[in-house]
Amino acid sequence: MADLKTMRRFNWGVAASAAALILIGLCCIYSATWQPWGGGGVPYVRRQAVWAAAGIAAAALLALFDYRKLAAAAPAIYVTVLLVLAAVLLTADPRRGAQSWFAIGTFAVQPSEFAKIAVVIALAGYLSRGDADRSGARSIAGALLLAGIPAALILRQPDLGTALVIVPVVFAMLFVAGASSLSLLFPIAGGALLLPAGWLLLKPYQQARIRVFLNPQLDPLRSGYNAIQSFIAVGSGGLWGQGWLHGTQTRLRFLPERHTDFIFCVLAEEGGFIGCLLLLALYGALLYGGLRIADASRDEFGRLLATGITALLAAHVVINVGMTMGLLPITGLPLPLMSYGGSSLVSTCISIGLLQSIWSRRYVF
Repeated sequence: MADLKTMRRFNWGVAASAAALILIGLCCIYSATWQPWGGGGVPYVRRQAVWAAAGIAAAALLALFDYRKLAAAAPAIYVTVLLVLAAVLLTADPRRGAQSWFAIGTFAVQPSEFAKIAVVIALAGYLSRGDADRSGARSIAGALLLAGIPAALILRQPDLGTALVIVPVVFAMLFVAGASSLSLLFPIAGGALLLPAGWLLLKPYQQARIRVFLNPQLDPLRSGYNAIQSFIAVGSGGLWGQGWLHGTQTRLRFLPERHTDFIFCVLAEEGGFIGCLLLLALYGALLYGGLRIADASRDEFGRLLATGITALLAAHVVINVGMTMGLLPITGLPLPLMSYGGSSLVSTCISIGLLQSIWSRRYVF
């Protein structure tokens, strides 16, 4: 049974940062979808608010839940996620060329968003075993295999961005578990050697994204269009921005996927450099809180779980912001708590709820 006394030790810094990001996201979604001639705006915000309420409720319940019980349940959670990911490939209807969603009435659920959390839980359970030699090649190979199977299923959808975001997570958890930097260099070097073969496995549009990352002007009206419009939107914000609902790239609909993958561009255009600094400061506070929680954990499972969740959030932020600024190839990865989409928002709230559960039990032996 949940212990209500743990709420007295709630990490309000993490909660406040997450709440502020959700509110900023709602404002950006409204601006990205608002139309002067009517339509948009409110319907998108209303649906995102419903998802936010569901996510906050899930986070609150998980904060009351004893996260240590997940260690024993980790294998069952992992197998269930693999079955769900396989079911998506077999039964889901393609959307925009990908089989990534289950349709439930008027809603669409993306299992891969929740699969990332399951992978973190499974890795934390595996690496925290009492008999685990965390610095040995066998443990490293086992962790890579645990992460690699769901990543391969997600890549098959195809969803390259979600599959790739698992990579830094598993290496961060291995490092914190005790694997030496030298031992981690071998799988990294092996992966680098396989990059030419990996290129051949990419879909043509994925190869095009990498080409235009190197030279956006290579195909400015097709493959390079998203990158070019993103650059313009970020750059046009200047120091103070053009003001809420006044971003030209957003208003004139030049900016693609402005309420989902490129929502950072909406904030950059309307809030400017100052707005971006504020947003990144909030993410910094959230990630710092995650690291504090990992450091304060009283058990190895909690420490690894908090590390994996924090690394997952950090990878999402770095990749999404990096792609909008031309520092990384476009991958279609959402910005946590900001981008429109129920699966991403609820899964991130679940992650924050788990962090709160670990923090509130830091004095429990």
